Amino acid sequence: MGGAAPLRIAVVGAGWRGQYFVKLARLFPESLVCVGVVVRREGLRREVADRWAVPVFASVEELLDRERLDFVISCVSWEANPSVIEEVVSHGLPVLAETPPAPDLEELRRLWSTVGSSGLVQVAEQYWLMPTHAARMAVAEQGVIGEIGSVQISSTHLYHAVSLIRGYLGVGFESATVSARRFVQPLVQPSDRSGWTHDATPRPVTTTIATLEFESGRSALYDFTDNQSRNHLRSRRLLLRGSHGEINDHRVIRLSGPETIIESQIVRRQTGYELDHEGFDTAHLSLDGSILWRNPFFGHRLNDEDIAMSGILLATARWVRDDGPPPYPLAEASQDHLIGIAIERAVKEGGLVSTGIAEWV
Repeated sequence: MGGAAPLRIAVVGAGWRGQYFVKLARLFPESLVCVGVVVRREGLRREVADRWAVPVFASVEELLDRERLDFVISCVSWEANPSVIEEVVSHGLPVLAETPPAPDLEELRRLWSTVGSSGLVQVAEQYWLMPTHAARMAVAEQGVIGEIGSVQISSTHLYHAVSLIRGYLGVGFESATVSARRFVQPLVQPSDRSGWTHDATPRPVTTTIATLEFESGRSALYDFTDNQSRNHLRSRRLLLRGSHGEINDHRVIRLSGPETIIESQIVRRQTGYELDHEGFDTAHLSLDGSILWRNPFFGHRLNDEDIAMSGILLATARWVRDDGPPPYPLAEASQDHLIGIAIERAVKEGGLVSTGIAEWV
């Protein structure tokens, strides 16, 4: 970052996501230094200080009184997130907030009325920075499959999935009409966020399927099973349909001329196999020899989630330095959550739910 001193950051929250950001910040000491973590539970403070080797504070107020900061990362519960964001912004500091920025629509609107005009709030919505999604987005933006009309996604839940839907379709802040239903079937959960469960007993799990229609006529199908992101028995799928072809996961099919259909694969270049001594890492993703995405953190040996989270973290740092655009403003994340809430409402009410035009538009 131009040889400037690293930005001083702090994390509010001692959960697994907060720990994630502390870990990633240490990978880029030339850009970031974590000078503190806020841990409100007294019994956890010593444990966090020892495990993470960082100064620990009891409150945001104590942190801000004792440390000079460039921005703060909020990694607290849905219910606590708005108050942390508001407190940090009240001190004139930028904040990178975990998803979602507020628990429900009422709090989301209140948060926007309080801090929306400040321009100081970004949200850590990282899925669009994952290599596979970034590569597919590059194919779509090149016009390879023509005008995009619909997307089907079975990958992650609610606001995360909506972020990808809106990005692929390019619908911005268009109003959406949502229909949704839930189904329950037995499923083994061999793995979850904590790792392997060693439990082969099928238990009832819920699958939510929703259709979204936007003002422009573009549409989406949302399909998510509880714990799908962590359960190795459930794959992740994406189908992006355009006027001249489609992207089906890594397969790209399109019309290239009269009576000529072309099929290609998005190919990941992985180093570290056999006699490749570069080390195990992702180098790039390509289509027909053309590079779609190149790993900006090659050499750090990061998985796709780490790459995406490092991307949103460093993009926030560049924005704070006035060296890049805002990575994911509060208005974008609010729109994602608005539509996610509409999916939940459509399930409960059993009819069509329209989001309307929100105040952050």
